[in-house]
Amino acid sequence: MFTPLDWLLSLFSLDIGIDLGTANTLVSVRGRGIVINEPSWVAIEKKTRKALAIGAEARQMVGRTPANIIAIRPLRDGVISEFEITEAMLEYFIGKAHEQSFVPLPRPRVVVGIPSGVTEVEKRAVYDATMSAGAREAFLIEEPMAAAIGAGLPITESRGSMIVDIGGGTTEVAIFSLGGIVISRSIRVAGDEMDEDIIQYMRTKYNLLIGERMAERAKIQVGSAYPLPEERMITMRGRNLVTGLPEAVEVSSIEMREALAPTVQVIVDTIKDALDETPPELISDLMESGICMAGGGSQLAGLTERLSEELNMRVWLAEDPMTCVARGAGRVLEDYDNLRRLLVGLHRGSTHH
Repeated sequence: MFTPLDWLLSLFSLDIGIDLGTANTLVSVRGRGIVINEPSWVAIEKKTRKALAIGAEARQMVGRTPANIIAIRPLRDGVISEFEITEAMLEYFIGKAHEQSFVPLPRPRVVVGIPSGVTEVEKRAVYDATMSAGAREAFLIEEPMAAAIGAGLPITESRGSMIVDIGGGTTEVAIFSLGGIVISRSIRVAGDEMDEDIIQYMRTKYNLLIGERMAERAKIQVGSAYPLPEERMITMRGRNLVTGLPEAVEVSSIEMREALAPTVQVIVDTIKDALDETPPELISDLMESGICMAGGGSQLAGLTERLSEELNMRVWLAEDPMTCVARGAGRVLEDYDNLRRLLVGLHRGSTHH
C-alpha cells in the first residue's frame, strides 16, 4: 500500500532514470533532465579489486595503465559481468546526481533500463546492484520501451510504432501497440562489434594493430552504412604486426564502410526478421509513422538512408538519440501512475508493491 510516508518521500526524493549502458551510462533527474553522461569504465587495482577511477577519468586510462591497475567495463552486451564493480559505478553515479541537489534528500527512487532479452538472473543482478548502490526503490524497464517513451512515440495508443535502439553492446528492435511490446528482438551485436570489425579489417588488410579508441574514432569520423555525398579519409595509427614498429596508414570512408558491412547487415536482417512477423494491420501503421532510431550506434552516418532503402519505409533518427533510454526511464517516474505497468516485474524489497 502507498502510505502517507511514501507520499511525503515521493515529494522530496530524487527520481532518477538510468541508462546503464555497455559503453556509456546516462542519468536523468526529474525536473532537470540529463545530468550525467559518462563512459561505463572503471579503473581498478588488480589485487584488491578496489575502484580507483570511474567514468570519464577511467576511460582516459584505457590502454595506458601500469601493471597493477586495469581499466574494465563491468557490463558486457548490456549485462552485468562484474557485480561489485557495477555496484561501485552505480553508487558513484547516483551519489554524483545526489550531490548536485542543493538540499539533503532521502535516498532516490531509480528506474534502470535493461535489454529486453535478459534472463531473470540478469534482471535480479541489476536490481540488487541498484539497491546496494543506495536506491530507496529500484524499478526496471526494458530499454526499447524506455527509448520509445524518451523519443516521444505514442506507445500507449492502438496504432503501432517501432523503435530500433542501437547501443554499445545490444541492438533492440521493438514494435509497440496499446502500451505493450508486440514483437521484439534483442541481439548482442551493436557499436562494440562495429569497433571490433574495424580492428580486424586493419589487421587483415594492413597488418596494423590498432586500439579500441582508434577504432571508435574512425567509426565516428568516417564510418558509414551508405555511400557518403563526399567520401572522407582518416589516418589510422598503430603497430605494424610484421615489423613491430609504429605506423600510420591513410584509410578512406569507403574502406570503413566495407569493414562495417557485416555488423550493419546483421542489424538490417534483424529488423527485417521482426517486420516479417508483424501483423499486417501494424505494418500499415508503421508505413505511415516510419521506424524511429535511437541509441549512440544509430548515429552511424548513412544508416537511416541504408535502412530506408532496404526496408522500403521511412526511417528517422530520434531527437538526441543517445539520451532516449535515460530520458524515458526518468519520464516513467514523472508519470508513475500512468506508466508503472510498463515496468518489468521484480520489485521485491522496495517500500511498496
